[in-house]
Amino acid sequence: MANVLAIVGRPNVGKSTLFNRLTGTRRAIVNEAAGTTRDRQYGKSSWNGREFSVVDTGGWVVNSDDVFESEINRQVNLAISESDVVLLVCDVQQGVTEFDREVAHLLRQSGKPVVLAINKCDTFDMQYQASEFYILGLGEPYIFSAVNGLGTGELLDEIVARFNPDKDNDIESELPRFAIVGRPNAGKSSLLNALMGEERTIVTDVAGTTRDSIYTRYNKFGKDFYLVDTAGIRKKAKVQEDLEYYSVVRSIRAIENADVCLLLIDATRGIESQDLNIFSVIQKNKKGLVVVVNKWDLVEDKSTAAIKHFEQAIRERLAPFTDFPIIFSSALTKQRIFKVIETALDVYENRQRKIPTAKLNEMFLPLIENYPPPATKGKYIKIKYVTQLPNTLIPSFVFFANLPQYVKEPYRRFLENKLRNWWNFTGTPINLFIRQK
Repeated sequence: MANVLAIVGRPNVGKSTLFNRLTGTRRAIVNEAAGTTRDRQYGKSSWNGREFSVVDTGGWVVNSDDVFESEINRQVNLAISESDVVLLVCDVQQGVTEFDREVAHLLRQSGKPVVLAINKCDTFDMQYQASEFYILGLGEPYIFSAVNGLGTGELLDEIVARFNPDKDNDIESELPRFAIVGRPNAGKSSLLNALMGEERTIVTDVAGTTRDSIYTRYNKFGKDFYLVDTAGIRKKAKVQEDLEYYSVVRSIRAIENADVCLLLIDATRGIESQDLNIFSVIQKNKKGLVVVVNKWDLVEDKSTAAIKHFEQAIRERLAPFTDFPIIFSSALTKQRIFKVIETALDVYENRQRKIPTAKLNEMFLPLIENYPPPATKGKYIKIKYVTQLPNTLIPSFVFFANLPQYVKEPYRRFLENKLRNWWNFTGTPINLFIRQK
């Protein structure tokens, strides 16, 4: 495991801006509204050849009006407990506040190595104002600007010097990524927490609780991959605030960066138009798909006939792509949640599947001989050779023909259905090209 750096502090001191700078991403939402970040957000960074994980946290507050206050503070405590070094970020323009003192007291009790960083020092002239932060009793304050990068080199030098040199630097980046997507309140965060066996993300009945796309590494029972909890995707007309707009954008980016998407459908509401919109985003990006019917514990009729009816309704709404697994589960009771993971891993393997060229031709050429493409304008189409393209994100096959322009969509679907019948490509899209021989 790599060293872990936790970024903590009160709201609006620039923690998420620093997180984005260190990780070279725009994964964490940055907004002037206090309390924008709620869950722990993970990323990767490196400095002077040392790779490490970075954890962004929500702002520490006490006795505020924020209904998420206690949950955010608990997430901060969890981040501190799992970190190797804690970075306390303060605001030079606001000076030392009561919340700064409380967080400093919390960190002194934790016994973790702490680096004190004073943000918003946009010029070196502001370094003299930083001297008042010595009162926090955490040693020398390091001035920096998360916006323009001033002083971040010296800050990173100090952070890396505090890391445990015995820890392995490797951070797995080629692991499978499974994005949990769906409408608000479908149970995405509950599923993630149930799988991780901990309160990894904040769960409430309030739609829109999750804002960032939360990356979590799952490394249990011989399985190793990233789970991505995303914000619920609502219709454009219902997106009222900028924060929610950015949350939806990040959810769509999470789909784009995922290998397999777990599309959660609320069993109490059935498949709705917004589920179809999310499915279209998944399909447009050619991602693997597992449909998870969540909250199955709340459904009264669990008969085989009811399950078949539900499955048929889902496949009809998502047609013409129907070759995907459907799992009926409950994040609350943990019913079949590990079946969800096993199925997602199977779909990931199906995306990597390679079929030998000899086998493809052995199966397809006799079939095409018996069932050739329909003649067009009196011209007969002959397909002579089939092969799978190497190094593609999804299985891609080329059929070489004398008149590729005359091969119509129904015949392409016929060839794809045969591919799926002979080899397991459940859950993954397939590219099928007809080329000039």
